[in-house]
Amino acid sequence: MDLCDHLLTILCTPLAKVILFALLVYVDDVILASNDPRASREFKAYLNTCFRIKDLGPLKYFLGIEVTRGPHGLFLCQRKYALEIVDECGMLGSKLVAFPMVANHKLAVAQEKVIDNASQYRKLVGRLIYLTITRLELFYAINILLQFM
Repeated sequence: MDLCDHLLTILCTPLAKVILFALLVYVDDVILASNDPRASREFKAYLNTCFRIKDLGPLKYFLGIEVTRGPHGLFLCQRKYALEIVDECGMLGSKLVAFPMVANHKLAVAQEKVIDNASQYRKLVGRLIYLTITRLELFYAINILLQFM
């Protein structure tokens, strides 16, 4: 098992003032977080000499996750992503429920074929799994759906 995460790189300098860099890379998207604005500017200038980069300013949206800054830190939300899933399933006008599934219910084997397109079902479940990054309360219901893949 590799103990390194090649998508996230952290650098701490042993200077009088500790400078922290966190660099998250996904394909051609990069997030840079630092506690030193000057060092951050210098690093972005260096990156621009190696690659053509565009600074989009403070993080607002990354991989389907909306990022909002507040007085107590960052708030992560996948509202737009969740609404896209609901819209694609044609359930935009559905009623809300407090819990997505009754706990400890008994599942029965269906006698008829209920899924017309299995690849579409797998895609939907995969998108729902990604939604659990910010919505842990959905994990039980999604786990039940996984049992039918």
